[in-house]
Amino acid sequence: MIFNEELLLSLGAEVQTYKANEVIFTEGGQPNYFFQIKHGSVKLNNYHEDGREFIHSVPFKGHCFGETFLFTEVLYPINAIALEDSNILRLPRLKFLEFLKKCPKSLWTLYMYTAERMYYRYIMLNNLSVSNPLYRVRQVMDCLKTYHQYEEPFSFQIPFTRQQLASLTGLRIETVIRVVKKMEKQKMVKIELGKIFY
Repeated sequence: MIFNEELLLSLGAEVQTYKANEVIFTEGGQPNYFFQIKHGSVKLNNYHEDGREFIHSVPFKGHCFGETFLFTEVLYPINAIALEDSNILRLPRLKFLEFLKKCPKSLWTLYMYTAERMYYRYIMLNNLSVSNPLYRVRQVMDCLKTYHQYEEPFSFQIPFTRQQLASLTGLRIETVIRVVKKMEKQKMVKIELGKIFY
């Protein structure tokens, strides 16, 4: 958790409920709120003209999202969509910025969180430059497993569908399906009831 929920509520945050697939904000929208997930998960994405989706990241309980845009005058370059029914704390931008001015230690907390996310993003961007699809999928799985601090083989259940893995890696779903089957044959993953364990 980035910031204590009670603290955010005391600053004027409200708990907003979003249903699965409900839009939280859209590309081109004005950043007016600090968002922190109380329960659920969100995908940050873009849609291409051909209808393909690219998922940048999937923040979940305790994570904030879209906060970096509160420090600039630019519009959102991404969409935020609830992946599942979610409760999200929403604090108005000006109240959030005032809080950070009064409490510099909180700015440090936010900076550390942002640095951790940037590390992940650089790995993912580098991953997109690689042509080997198995490498791309495995890099995503490695990042997730490391982040969640799992070490044993097949101990981590990948929390994404094959379509979401395709959207995260910039691959077609058919390619991801073939890669996952190949990984299973090579004993890199285990498939149980359609779920991928890495």
